[in-house]
Amino acid sequence: MNISVFGLGYVGSVSAGCLARAGHSVVGVDPAETKVDLINRGRSPIIEQDIGDILRDAVSAGRLRATTDVADGIRSSDISLICVGTPSLLNGGLDTAYVRRVCEQIGRELRRKSAFHVVVARSTMLPGSMRGLAIPVLEEFSSKRAGVDFGVCINPEFLREGTAVHDFHHPPKTVIGEMDERSGDAVLELYRDVDAPLVRTDIETAEMVKYTDNVWHALKVGFANEIGNICKALDIDGHRVMDVFCRDTKLNLSPYYLKPGFAFGGSCLPKDVRALLYKSRTLDLHLPILNAILPSNERQIERGLQMILCEEKRRIGVLGFSFKAGTDDLRESPMVEVIERLIGKGYELKIYDRNVKLAELVGANRDFILNRIPHISRLMVESIDEVLRFAETVVIGTNDREFSTVTERLREGQTVIDFVRVPRGSNGANYHGICW
Repeated sequence: MNISVFGLGYVGSVSAGCLARAGHSVVGVDPAETKVDLINRGRSPIIEQDIGDILRDAVSAGRLRATTDVADGIRSSDISLICVGTPSLLNGGLDTAYVRRVCEQIGRELRRKSAFHVVVARSTMLPGSMRGLAIPVLEEFSSKRAGVDFGVCINPEFLREGTAVHDFHHPPKTVIGEMDERSGDAVLELYRDVDAPLVRTDIETAEMVKYTDNVWHALKVGFANEIGNICKALDIDGHRVMDVFCRDTKLNLSPYYLKPGFAFGGSCLPKDVRALLYKSRTLDLHLPILNAILPSNERQIERGLQMILCEEKRRIGVLGFSFKAGTDDLRESPMVEVIERLIGKGYELKIYDRNVKLAELVGANRDFILNRIPHISRLMVESIDEVLRFAETVVIGTNDREFSTVTERLREGQTVIDFVRVPRGSNGANYHGICW
């Protein structure tokens, strides 16, 4: 393919070199004459393992060159990769000035070009940046329509400094956020020989994935450090602890617990977080990440409650109120907290959970109900149908399979608020998911 790469910094140089080595014809475009000169002499403008040899060989083979001329770059290519920087502003926001500038330049040249051209953003940008900035600027300066007269995609990079060449050829995933299928097909051709899971999705999801990855990595570092600080204070080897922790790929390092939804509860998580935080205070440790866990969980309970209150309907039906499906454990169930607050505000409720039968509860679980919400027995009903006949707003609190078809059984005027994403949820006006 004929490719132009705009921005010959870290991402641009690695992308240009690796694509040229794969056999594509690549022209790098950058306003800095020093970078352009280095590339044309087969030298790397960045310090990165293996990239110097790759650039030298690609230039020698005639598959890579660089220029300061935007028009040359667009004329010489069918697909353009935007790899310019998006640094932080003083207020923490993202500086997209370089993206805007290069989109203006590309747009002007697209105005003069009759062939279909695909513009691909590799620069890291916040969700909404493509539709709110890049696409409007491209359309304004080209006088053409994105997705019709030219293509637009976003293709986030997952390159780590020091291993960028290896990561380019062996990424954890290849993500193509496409505005139209034709553009996505063009980007796909760049990665035909790359061994990685392929995800083709919408533009906004692709934008958000990059930030989700990076913030998760930052969170992991901070989490490991705070656990390590506790271990140090207790004369425990933090590396040994985390080595054991990481051996669990069923729960710890896995998709489990990483689905957006409602708050956590139960007899273990809240209690153990509190206990570890208490211990850390006795050790005079300040652990901002671990200390934020319970307040964050409480905010999710408040968010769910506000969704219910905003419906301004007095009759509420709750489907599932144990702390998770398949159990009758109500201890520290976030749904019990929601029910308690609704009772306190004078709402009428009917609640159903096939796993919770008051007459069969014993021990701590029975004591919890009778002491925390003693009205529970008269609120509980025997079937989903009773809840649906009564409720104006139906709240789905657990992902019990029994609730999977509830959205198909609503009558006119009823609203569903889904905390767990039931399989057959919808996007209609009468359906609201807590995180989707």
